[in-house]
Amino acid sequence: MICRILLLIILTSHVCAATFVVNVTQSSYQTEENHNITLEWTFTPKPEPSSTFLDIYCELRTYLRPFHLFLVMKGVEKTFYHDEQFAGRVQSDRDALREGRLRLHMSRLRTEDSGQYWCKVETESGGGHASCEVLVSAADVQSQTPAMVPEQEDQETTYAGAGVEGVAVGVAVGAVAAGAVAAGALLIVFHFFYLSVKTERLQDSSC
Repeated sequence: MICRILLLIILTSHVCAATFVVNVTQSSYQTEENHNITLEWTFTPKPEPSSTFLDIYCELRTYLRPFHLFLVMKGVEKTFYHDEQFAGRVQSDRDALREGRLRLHMSRLRTEDSGQYWCKVETESGGGHASCEVLVSAADVQSQTPAMVPEQEDQETTYAGAGVEGVAVGVAVGAVAAGAVAAGALLIVFHFFYLSVKTERLQDSSC
């Protein structure tokens, strides 16, 4: 009888462990650098409120190497475990953990943040893991370039028109000045010619 009870307990524990499930709410994310996203995993059954048996390990898997993203040991988050790449850019929702949800808020995304995000969760009910893909593309530089304000365009057009008018006025003034100089020169030549003729006449009359 005792053996049957022990066997029933063992089988029941294995069945409970098998029912523990970890899922992702979204299998893939696509965004641009400098944006923010929230990665979310769910696990059932959720841990008991008084339980401290909760271990969570998350990492970014790339072709180079894994980058440590998030760690919880016995219900306590170890913030020092973050890889330098994610320092100050990852925050967790502690209230969501009590509801069986792991939510990680990532800010100021970079292109090197692209890859597979893998998380493993273990509680007194069992353990499991799930992953999602994140693709961070480079921001469009052209879309970030501010368009010229219409007022600025009008001002530039006005300045350009004023410049053309100024050139025209300068040319006209120069032409008038040149005409005046030429007229003055003619008057001087005519004056000397008149004096020379008058002198010759006086000399002839004196003879």
